[in-house]
Amino acid sequence: MRILALESSCDESAVAVYDDQAGLLAHEIHSQVDLHRVYGGVVPELASRDHVRRLLPLVRAAMTAADTTPAQLDGVAYTAGPGLIGALLTGAALGRSLAFAWNVPAVGIHHLEGHLLAPLLEPEAPPFPHLALLVSGGHTMLIDVAAPGRYQILGETRDDAAGEAFDKSAKLLGLPYPGGPELARLATGGRATRFDFPRPMLDRAGLEFSFSGLKTAVSLAVRDQASAGTLDEGTRADIAAGVQEAIVDTLVRKTLRALEQTGRDALVVAGGVGANRALRQRLDDAAARAGARVFYPRIEFCTDNAAMIAVAGMARLKAGQHETPAIRARASWSLQDLGSLQELGS
Repeated sequence: MRILALESSCDESAVAVYDDQAGLLAHEIHSQVDLHRVYGGVVPELASRDHVRRLLPLVRAAMTAADTTPAQLDGVAYTAGPGLIGALLTGAALGRSLAFAWNVPAVGIHHLEGHLLAPLLEPEAPPFPHLALLVSGGHTMLIDVAAPGRYQILGETRDDAAGEAFDKSAKLLGLPYPGGPELARLATGGRATRFDFPRPMLDRAGLEFSFSGLKTAVSLAVRDQASAGTLDEGTRADIAAGVQEAIVDTLVRKTLRALEQTGRDALVVAGGVGANRALRQRLDDAAARAGARVFYPRIEFCTDNAAMIAVAGMARLKAGQHETPAIRARASWSLQDLGSLQELGS
């Protein structure tokens, strides 16, 4: 089976061609970072309009790179949610229309399922079952993954996600968008011990997260240093290092707690924050001490991309899932509402 996949949930326009025998044949991506940087964040209407401009040329480029014609395709997958509804509808409309024109089935994919299955693109894929830490700009979750399509959310954030804490802290420090990678770079020259930022909810049982209190603490620290006239480059680096240490420490300790509770010996780390080098180092070391192995997608597949949508799409199309002619997308969509592949195939 060979399929085309599209991703347009936020500010990346992406297309991939995936074959169940040959693997990933092509993946194209256009980032809107430069478009949104002047506003300090993603502007939904601008994101939707740029997807309209970019997606079809990316389809042509991916099909050419994969040396594939429409007649060779067996299906189309596209991100149907969660995300920005206008951006999602742009990709859903194109994906469903191409499938209709080419007379192949289409399937709408849950964006987070794509992230969870992204490590399957690697030469050494994680075994099932496993524990997954999904950390991105909008989500922080610990998930027990019994098999593709069978997910149990063990804990998630009650407010801000880890990625939001990175980005909002970066904005408070005057760093450009996207803030998370900029804060991580600044943190390399700072002292993490100078500012003692909170580790929310670590003193409570359970696997839930909360990062809004950390954001408030950073705001107060920046204000106090600015009022004292001491918010120089060194202080900003120290704050950045303290923020990163607080987020990483919280994620690692909660993940270790989840590994202990579930008894899993394999951990998947997915989502944009999964590219953070400090987090990877700490998780590798901590998991090894706990007798577990960590699996990551390569850096380019941590952030939003169509290759991960292709993997999820292939699994669901093979299980017999497909959409009606209607064009549907969901801004909010719980992983718990996904049907399992076993149910589809039965």
